[in-house]
Amino acid sequence: MIANQNLIRNIIGVTGNVISCGLFLSPMPTYIQIIKSKDVKKFSPIPYLATLLNCLLWFFYGLPIVHPNSLLVITINGIGIAFEIFYLTVFLIYAARQGRKLVIQTKSVEFMPFTLSLASSLNGVCWTSYGFLPFDINLLVPNGLGTLFGLAQLVLYACYFKSTPSKNTKAEVELPV
Repeated sequence: MIANQNLIRNIIGVTGNVISCGLFLSPMPTYIQIIKSKDVKKFSPIPYLATLLNCLLWFFYGLPIVHPNSLLVITINGIGIAFEIFYLTVFLIYAARQGRKLVIQTKSVEFMPFTLSLASSLNGVCWTSYGFLPFDINLLVPNGLGTLFGLAQLVLYACYFKSTPSKNTKAEVELPV
């Protein structure tokens, strides 16, 4: 039974790492757009700063001195640290000094990437499952909360998606009569 539990835990852990890589890669189209336009527009660095802090804490947690046999936790969070430092560096290079508006204030999801919200939710679900085999409260609590917050982002996206103007729609032009 224990060998079976370890196998399931490793399968979930590797799946979690794959989903986490997807999570770390999901902002890449946004950052390619930022680099091409040399402007961060109304994008906020807060999610990337929070993810960097999250990865740093999980990296520390996975150290052999703190929690032995946590190679999967260390590797994926080391990768996450590198991605988030890159994203924040790009953001700092192209950031204007003007203030940013929140999704809720503007009632627009134009600057809230769907892929990031979806990947956050999937990542939380996977790592919450990983924390159940064996039961590890240190994995369950933060990832359970991450799942809830990711799902809340998806709900916000669903609520404000229709009120966000599409980039592909042409604005109506009024001609003088």
